[in-house]
Amino acid sequence: MHLYNRINKEELKQRLAEENFQRLTISLYRYFILDDPQAFRDELFRDWFPLGCFGRIYVAREGINAQMSVPEHNWEAFLETLQKHEIFREIPIKYAIEDDGKSFYKLTIKVRPKLVADGLDDDAYDVTNVGTHLSGVDFHNHIGQENTVVVDMRNYYESEIGHFEGAICPEADTFREELEIVTDLLEDQKDKKILLYCTGGIRCEKASAYLKHQGFNDVNQLHGGILEYARQVKAAGLESKFLGKNFVFDERLGESVNGQIISRCHQCGVACDTHTNCANDGCHILFIQCPECAGKYHGCCTPECAHEKENGTGRSAKDRIVFGNSRKYRKSLSLIKAEREKAEV
Repeated sequence: MHLYNRINKEELKQRLAEENFQRLTISLYRYFILDDPQAFRDELFRDWFPLGCFGRIYVAREGINAQMSVPEHNWEAFLETLQKHEIFREIPIKYAIEDDGKSFYKLTIKVRPKLVADGLDDDAYDVTNVGTHLSGVDFHNHIGQENTVVVDMRNYYESEIGHFEGAICPEADTFREELEIVTDLLEDQKDKKILLYCTGGIRCEKASAYLKHQGFNDVNQLHGGILEYARQVKAAGLESKFLGKNFVFDERLGESVNGQIISRCHQCGVACDTHTNCANDGCHILFIQCPECAGKYHGCCTPECAHEKENGTGRSAKDRIVFGNSRKYRKSLSLIKAEREKAEV
């Protein structure tokens, strides 16, 4: 048995489209010391591939982080595979807010140095000394209280389409950059109640430990992340304090939490929260584009990219970093607001 996918992307997507059964989109993670991450990875592939599981799973010496799509008819068999390993015992499973069953089209399991790249040495701080875990309802009730600061621990392209009321949303491209920005922003607020959140909770595990290492006294994190928050507030009949859409790292790229659209098309400024990748293979930057601009620019982020795509000239990998991922080509929600305010003066 080959322990990796050998079928091309187009055929895999066609097979997914022709499926006549339902799938469940889930996520799970756990920090847990693994003696042999590669052997663990290979065993998971042997267990999950025959069940038709899809997803993007990262395994490291420090544990596992998985976003997956599991056929409903194989759900019990999937749960049985989890029981084979101590790392999965009583592990919380988060379910997608919106699920069309088309979130992934293949099974990818990779071994990585770390689950979340923080750019720090393993012994730089105690990653097990994490903040207080708050339920979705508890987190909800703390938002807006005096001497409380809510911090989004995700990247800019995630927070610009959805975030909690009053949250600090740093202009960060990476988690490592996020840690540095948040620490600087909150330097004089170390005695306040800090509320951290991310998609499923894994980034907050490291972020809360890092902030405690930096001297913050009351660090708290949303247990289960935005996914669990959405489930709990809905069950409790509460009005969501998360506004907009939750960004997800699969084919959907997002799932609405409260139905609002708080972001805008990066090209024309109309209300829009649909992420896409530039259709010019020499760029491929992630940006927000409305249907009208998608037609006008042929799915590209700039006229230059549209011209290159239409004329069959793609930029090299070397130039791609300079052109497609340059910050001057992106406009987050905060930057759009600043431009509008400047124009109104």
